[in-house]
Amino acid sequence: MKKSTVIRIWDLMRLRHGIGLRCIDALPGDQIDARPVKDMRTPKELVVHMYMFMRTAAESLLTGSLTHDEKPELARIRTKQDLVEFADRSWKAADAAIAKVTDAQLAATVKAPWGEIRASDLFGWIQEEYLHHRGQLYAFIRQLGAKPPENWDFEGSAPEYQPKQHA
Repeated sequence: MKKSTVIRIWDLMRLRHGIGLRCIDALPGDQIDARPVKDMRTPKELVVHMYMFMRTAAESLLTGSLTHDEKPELARIRTKQDLVEFADRSWKAADAAIAKVTDAQLAATVKAPWGEIRASDLFGWIQEEYLHHRGQLYAFIRQLGAKPPENWDFEGSAPEYQPKQHA
C-alpha cells in the first residue's frame, strides 16, 4: 500500500470521525458509564477502546511497535465532555501520525501483542475496528433513548470534518 492510497482512505476516516464525535455528543451525559447492553462495554469504555486503538495503531505505523492500555484513559474520563475531548485528541494524534507515515513504513511490519503484522494490514484494521465499534455506539445511543446522527450526514459535522468541497 502506498502513502497516496492511505491519504485518500484517511480522508474518509476524517469524515467518519466527524460523525463519531456527533455520536458521542448524542450520548446522554449521565449514561456514559451505563451498560445499555448486558455483558458489553459501557459507552465510555467503547469510545475509549475505539479511539485509543485508532491512535495507538496509527502511531505504531511510525514506531513499528503497538502497545495499548486503556485503563489510564478510562480513569481520567469523568464526563461526556471529557469523552468528546479524548476522542478528538486521539483523532488529532492519529491524524498527525498518518501524515508522517512513509511508503517504507507501510511496507514494514509492526510488533503487536498478538504477533507481527504488516503495517498496511494494520492500517486496514484501524478502519475496521472504528466502524464496527461505531455501529455498536449507534445501538447504545438508541438503547439509552437518544437519537444518533444520520450515518452519512457529513455536512452536519463540524466544518473540519465535512467533505472538503463543503468546508
